[in-house]
Amino acid sequence: MPVERALPTEEARDLLALAHELAVKELAPRAAEYEARSEFPADVVHTIARAGMLGLPYPEELGGGGQPYGVYLQVLEELAAGWAAVALTVSVHTLACFPLATFGAPALRDQMLPGMLAGDRLGAYCLSEAHAGSDAAALATRAVREDDTYLVNGTKAWVTCAGRADLYNVFVRTGDAGPRGISLLLADADTPGLQVQRPERKMGLRSSPTAAVSFEEARVPASRLVGAEGEGFRAAMAALDGGRLGVAAMATGVAQAALDHAIGYTRQRRQFGRPVIEFQGLGFLLADMATGVEAARALYLEAARRRDAGQPYSRLASMAKLFATDTAMRVTTDAVQALGGAGYVEDHPVERFMREVKVMQIFEGTNQIQRVVISRSLAAE
Repeated sequence: MPVERALPTEEARDLLALAHELAVKELAPRAAEYEARSEFPADVVHTIARAGMLGLPYPEELGGGGQPYGVYLQVLEELAAGWAAVALTVSVHTLACFPLATFGAPALRDQMLPGMLAGDRLGAYCLSEAHAGSDAAALATRAVREDDTYLVNGTKAWVTCAGRADLYNVFVRTGDAGPRGISLLLADADTPGLQVQRPERKMGLRSSPTAAVSFEEARVPASRLVGAEGEGFRAAMAALDGGRLGVAAMATGVAQAALDHAIGYTRQRRQFGRPVIEFQGLGFLLADMATGVEAARALYLEAARRRDAGQPYSRLASMAKLFATDTAMRVTTDAVQALGGAGYVEDHPVERFMREVKVMQIFEGTNQIQRVVISRSLAAE
């Protein structure tokens, strides 16, 4: 089912056309094979970087693509429809660039950010810990200043692109308990004492490596402090608003791919002398799926519009993440149902789609946390 998009410029239209072409020709044909091997698609990520898609929503004067956030999210949606793990790499890298672009001192930003936005150096985000997931302010990884370095000790959990990233945003405790004691360091992957642990064995998104990253007497130059000491938690929360919209866009893309596959299959599959899509039970199921996908897209784009306009959008970002990922879970599950037994085997991608979107209800703040965020904002009005 073709996606009708309202795009602001001819450049944006060309960019979406390129993203769609890459998804169809480069991503989708490789996804199943790479996922089965849990292999990171370095060549594909390199292609996307050369296409300028790793710095899209950042200003051109910083080395970015200068695109509105709404355009970037639609690119992310197209990539996710082809291969969610690749879209996740783009989304997390974009998230990893945000603190440096927004809070970094000019000298550090000018030194590090152009290479990140060009895709020469891949970024990762180290916020969660084993005991500090939803309660990020409880993180315990500590950094102690010694002359011109910080000595870092602790372990970060659930790090996307662990072992593949060149730079790690490491949120550390430099002060007392609570959010005001948290700072942010940008550590090189080859920092002595930084150790990537065994990759997690995951239900889906297997070609996107996820692992714990430990720090044992790891020395990070003090010049790699992003912002001032104590600003780390504010940087983390600001970045996550945009990251949640990235998850919403990815979920919408996977849901769209599942819907398209289900429509194509049910048009061809015949029972009792006619295509099964003509039976009301399946037709209504597909109608609900299509409605959900369109609503998810409209919601994340409205949040992006507010962000691009400089308006408050945090609550809408949580709503978009909540609605789009719950919708994608339902749509991919219904796509499996629409295919019947064929949907349960790896010959068709819908079973992979269902496994992939499950985690989208969990990362970047679980959907239960999104409901807390939304309800608290309503109570505060």
